[in-house]
Amino acid sequence: MRLLGAGDVRALAEELDVVPTKKRGQNFVIDANTVRRIVRAAGVDADDVVLEVGPGLGSLTLALLEQVRHVVAVEVDGRLAAALPATIASYAPERTGDIDVVHADAMQVRELPGPAPTAVVANLPYNVSVPVLLHLFEHVPTIERGLVMVQAEVADRLTAGPGSKTYGVPSLKAGWYADVRPAGRVGRTVFWPAPNVDSGLVAWTRREPPTGADRARTFAVIDAAFAQRRKTLRAALSGVAGGAEQAEAALVAAGVSPQARGETLDLDAFVAIAGALGDDVTPSR
Repeated sequence: MRLLGAGDVRALAEELDVVPTKKRGQNFVIDANTVRRIVRAAGVDADDVVLEVGPGLGSLTLALLEQVRHVVAVEVDGRLAAALPATIASYAPERTGDIDVVHADAMQVRELPGPAPTAVVANLPYNVSVPVLLHLFEHVPTIERGLVMVQAEVADRLTAGPGSKTYGVPSLKAGWYADVRPAGRVGRTVFWPAPNVDSGLVAWTRREPPTGADRARTFAVIDAAFAQRRKTLRAALSGVAGGAEQAEAALVAAGVSPQARGETLDLDAFVAIAGALGDDVTPSR
């Protein structure tokens, strides 16, 4: 199977009159070795059905079709979504029946055509990468594992642990659904246009959420704890707890110092705090 190189990507873009836009976070991969590396790092095989968000001109899509049973590609840009089947027919004619292209905003996806996805492999648009990933975790429960390419700074946030400067809301919310780990870096020169930042690969394996925990309440506590991350938890949680005294009582009941800061706590601690607050907490998404 022939993959897209720099000349192919530029020729397809010119043919479609596509100019990559920052608004949609469009940076097309022009290096075949990079997309093959991504597929290899994702660990997908011939038994997998892969959900790809933002296939763009099809660089990663073709590399996936070299390895997996089926691809479901979700693309928000109508011109790119319409053109992708023709690209597959041209570069991988034997696999034209093994892809479903969905013209949609990934944040609105609730149902997908074809066989249920077992994995996500995607070059996520930088400006919406964390919300998209959390949305997929919540609404596509058949996904067991995945690998996404995101801005390097976002990759650091998603994979950080307690005590790190980059630890925060993305780390904890992703950790609710999955064991998340770094899977390497990607330089700027493999993209067209080249972004102003490096990229990182983030791999994950789904796990069961904390037993008996309420996601909405826990996420509300996490959001409040990091809204002003330098505040003590007694002060930071006063808004969702109904006051500083109520926040302190819940923290003590959860075995957490009221003077601690959110960046020092793991997910289990936030679950315990949300449990101690119970119905008094104001849920968030």
